[in-house]
Order: sequence, then C-alpha cells, then structure tokens
Amino acid sequence: MNDIVFELQDVKYSYQKKYPALCGIDMTIRQGEKIAIIGANGTGKSTLLHMLDGLVFPDQGRITAFGQELSEAALADEAAAWKFRSRVGFVFQSADIQLFCPSVREDIVFGPLQLGVAANEVARRLAEVARVLDVGHLLDRVPQQLSIGEKRRVAIASVLAIDPEVYIFDEPTAGLDPLTVRHIIDLVVQANRRGKTIITAIHDLHIVGELADTVYVFGKDKKLARSGPVEQVLSDRAFLEAQNLVHIHGHIHEGREHVHPHLAFERHA
Repeated sequence: MNDIVFELQDVKYSYQKKYPALCGIDMTIRQGEKIAIIGANGTGKSTLLHMLDGLVFPDQGRITAFGQELSEAALADEAAAWKFRSRVGFVFQSADIQLFCPSVREDIVFGPLQLGVAANEVARRLAEVARVLDVGHLLDRVPQQLSIGEKRRVAIASVLAIDPEVYIFDEPTAGLDPLTVRHIIDLVVQANRRGKTIITAIHDLHIVGELADTVYVFGKDKKLARSGPVEQVLSDRAFLEAQNLVHIHGHIHEGREHVHPHLAFERHA
C-alpha cells in the first residue's frame, strides 16, 4: 500500500513571478510522519506549507497529495476539493486569518459543517475539542476579543473539529506562554500517536525534538539545505551557524559584558 501523503518534485515558486520563494524542492512526506520545517526568516517555510494546503501552486515542478496531482485545476473539481479539504488541516501562523465567524462556537463548527458532517457528529466534535483545548468557556465569545493564546487554541480547535489525516502548523507556539506551549506540544504528540501526519514550521528549536522525528532545513537560497533525524541535524553546530540558526547572546559577568554564540534550541542559565 502506498503511504506517501505528499511528494514534491523540483518544485519552484516565485511571488509575482519575480521574487523566488522556493527554488527546486524535492520532498516526500509519508503517512504518520512527524516532521519539522526550520530555517531562517525568508527561506520559504510558510510558502511550502501554503503549497501543501493547496493555497498556492508551483510555477514549475510537480506536487502530489495522496497520489493525485495537487494543482489549481485539480482543486477546481468540487468533489476533489472536498476530499482534499477533509484530509488536510492547516493552522495559520496568525489566528486572525483563520477566525472570521461571529463566535468561537461558529468558527469551530464551520469546517465540519461545510464538509457535510452530520449535525449530531458536529455537536460531538465541538464538545470534544472544547474539552481537549479548554475553550468551552469561550464558545459564545467574539474571537477578535480573545487573547493571542486563546485565539491560537480556538484556531487549532477548528482544525481538530475537521478530524483531518494531516495537520499542518505554521509557528504554532510563537508568542505563547509556557503552559500553552506545553499544551500544544502534548496535543501534537497525541495526534501523531493516533496516526495523524504532523508537519510543523517552527523557530523554537529547543522543542523540535518533541514535535518531530525528522527535520528539513531550508537555506537562504530557498532550497533544502539538509534533512534527517532531529538529533543528527541539530547537533551540527557549524551547519546551524551557516544557516543563521545561531544567535549572539550577551550577558554581564563580573562587571564585564561577554558575547558568545548561542544555539537557538539551547537554554541559557
């Protein structure tokens, strides 16, 4: 049985046909994998996720999803689009893009209702995701009046309610407090244990090992610089420095300022 979820072959994409975002990407993502996409700002991570969700399409090259070509023409077919949208869920980096209904309740049930899920099953899913993500007390609130962390949880709940096979997260922990980050990590891990494919673009490298087994590193040339097991890739300090994944950390010691490189996934005491 073919377990390939996404396959990209020499995929290239430029914004407005003149600003390169992806420059020849080859990638195979299999069912049940838990992968992370990392790289400096502007290396094409979000563009790749948008492509996997069928929001943008290659200028050159080919991408398939579940064995079928993923293209604008393919998704113009209503049945094909319905099937794809029921199998792939995307949590945007900014929850404000994702939340547009008058209430949290309506935002969460919007996806399954649009996909034709029966009303009693929608109600069951609403109750379940509200419990899992602790948003039950927010259901009648206006999404735009919520905190960043609350919005993020509601956005994730709206994807969980669809119950897709693939979860795509764009910086799911950015700007959140430690407890909410822990909650999101646990949720991702549990979803993967249920067989879900997890694809996460993330800057918080110190939690990549929990969110992924395999990491893909995008370079400044908009190409894949490296991929492999998380520990293997993140243990190569010279490589991470070359990819601008090391920052300079300054501190005061005995009255003098010291500056030294600090890996993005290391904690500093």
